[in-house]
Order: sequence, then C-alpha cells, then structure tokens
Amino acid sequence: MYFEVRGSKTYAATGGKEFDSSLPTVMFVHGSGLDHRSWALQTRWFAYHGYSVLAPDLPGHSLSKGDALESIEDMGAWLAEFIRASGAGKVHAVGHSQGFLDVLELANQAPDLLKSITGIGTAGAIPVNPALIEAAKSSAGAAAEMLLLWGFGPDAQYGISAVPGMQPIAIGRQIMARNPLYADLVACGAYQNGSAVAKTIDVPAQLILARKDRLTPVKAGMAFAEELGARVTIIERYGHMLPIEAPRQTLQILRELIGALESSR
Repeated sequence: MYFEVRGSKTYAATGGKEFDSSLPTVMFVHGSGLDHRSWALQTRWFAYHGYSVLAPDLPGHSLSKGDALESIEDMGAWLAEFIRASGAGKVHAVGHSQGFLDVLELANQAPDLLKSITGIGTAGAIPVNPALIEAAKSSAGAAAEMLLLWGFGPDAQYGISAVPGMQPIAIGRQIMARNPLYADLVACGAYQNGSAVAKTIDVPAQLILARKDRLTPVKAGMAFAEELGARVTIIERYGHMLPIEAPRQTLQILRELIGALESSR
C-alpha cells in the first residue's frame, strides 16, 4: 500500500493483508540498495498471525518515489514520519544491516514510537570499503556484484536456496542495480552515532547475527550487543543476508521475542 511521506508516494508491503492500525505492528527496514522483498517470508507470517506489517521501500528505492536520503540520521527521522503517516502508533522495529542503523536513529529521535528493536546482520557501526563506494558511484550493478559476493554465505554461493527454484543472489543483484546503492553505502559508512544512541535506548532489544557474515562480523555485533544490553542469537552456516538466506530461522527468532513481548501486555 502507499502512504504520503514528505510529499512523496511511499510504498510499504503489508504481508498480503490489509493494514490495521489497531493490531500490534511490526515494521521491517531493508538494508543498503534493497527493498521490501527482503522480508517476503517474515512479513507474510506476521500479517497472518495477528499482527499488522509495514515494510517500506526507503525514498528512491524500488516502488517509493523521492530522492534517496543522504544520512542515517535523516533516515531515522524519515522513519518516524512514515510511522506517523501510517497511523501505526508504537511499532516493533526490525532492521537488516544499514536498516538497523536507521532503527537506532529512529530510537534516538522518536523513542515514543517503539515497542522493541531488532537488528539482523548488523552492529553499531558498519564500515564500508572505499573501493565498494567508488564502484557504486560508477555502477550500482558492479557494486552489487561485489557486495553480494561477500554478503551471502558459502551455501548460497553454490546455488543453495531457501526457496526452491529461486536464486537469491540473482534477485538481489537485480534489485540493487536499480536502487541508489551509492547513497546508501556513503550514509552507512559515515554513521558513527551507534554507541552513543545505545546508551539511551530503554526498549527490549535483540541482535540476530550470522556466523559466516563477512560484512558485519559476529565480533562487531557481539561488542555492540553489550553496549546495547541486547539479547543475541547467532545463526550458524549463513552469511550477512540472513532475511533472504535463512528466512525461516530468522522468522523463528523474531516470533519468539515479539510474541513474548505482546503476550505479556
């Protein structure tokens, strides 16, 4: 469905069900160069099990209009405006990679909009190789090739997919090549506010990390989890693209935390 945010048409996937602001809402925020399709399994499950779902395409990405945002701080502010435009009230915010940095800034700027936060394949800061940024400046497709080579674990590189008949690396390449990957990577690499924000967060937090992650190594995620006071779950064998590579495992962990929080209300 579409919302108007900052005067631009913004698309958000709702998991195949009509959005209902009276239900507890889970918001999913995609990583660099990606879009709502990162969350296909997770959004559908929550939408059909008593939740409302919002998985927006950030401005300038896929089905959303507007210019790409140039900083994580502005992405956090935009998310707050998006939530208010949707009428959702407080949300459980889930972010993958750069998407979690956006969620951190949302927590920093509008903590009243959050019930919990979950980071997947992430840390409090995500350094970006200058060669990758330079490649993205010249060609999003070439940079996507590099990013996906490092972003998926060994099984995916051999063509093993969680969805028979679909090749996630090829799908990821197609999405990233058409999105503002350069702007995302520059914003991601420049963000240094994670540790300061972690000290202010007072909602339940968890990190879901991948043992084979070569973009945001487990060590960095674990260190940030200590700063955040977050529960940590490590998924073995998989790489950085957990929502796509290991969708069922990722979903199960999300179900446990968010379900426990909602059942205790």
